Amino acid sequence: MTRPRSRLKALSRSQRVLLGAVGGGAVAVVAACGSSGSVGGMPGATGHTSPAASPHAAAPAAGAHAAVGTTLTVRQTSLGTILTDSRGFTLYAFEADKGSMSACSGACATAWPPVTTSSANVAVTGGASKSLVGETTRAGGARQLTYAGHPLYLFQGDHSAGSTSGQGLQAFGARWNVLTPAGMEVNSPTAGSHPAAPQAPAANPIPQGNGGDHDADNNGGPSDGDGNV
Repeated sequence: MTRPRSRLKALSRSQRVLLGAVGGGAVAVVAACGSSGSVGGMPGATGHTSPAASPHAAAPAAGAHAAVGTTLTVRQTSLGTILTDSRGFTLYAFEADKGSMSACSGACATAWPPVTTSSANVAVTGGASKSLVGETTRAGGARQLTYAGHPLYLFQGDHSAGSTSGQGLQAFGARWNVLTPAGMEVNSPTAGSHPAAPQAPAANPIPQGNGGDHDADNNGGPSDGDGNV
């Protein structure tokens, strides 16, 4: 029995050439897919390189750094020239503090927020003294600014720059005072109060000019029993 001729041999020469070209193209496509599906033989890695990140994209937003620093300055108020922060809000000292050790925490620190910083750069302007600026470490580890040895606080009751509504208040066991540029506590009355107007002197009930009776020893007053009425 004669074995059938293979189908490939049955093809014409031109058909075999065309088939070889198509097969070579398929191999090229498979190779290309393989190169895009792995890099360095690592499955799942792509052959595309991510574009370089913009140098501006990594930069933090303005104001994101706590290290920008705190500024102490002074402001003219009804209490005179006093210490404030850069926004013009009044800074206070607490008489219960022992030296530079704060005695204000918990509810006290909520009503009178300590002025803290995370920066070594504390700017001083407007007549405040750089040599009087220091810091103390609070119980929780926060760094609180001091001025002339006084730990510094704001007051929640001050709603605008220049307000001194905390001056002279007795709260949390002691008095709160604003500070002068020299670091002295201002012991004036509570902000918003005014000294009492001087009283007019009481009228003298004793008639003047000897009362017209020439009795020099009692200047016209009631008889003093000396017979010189």
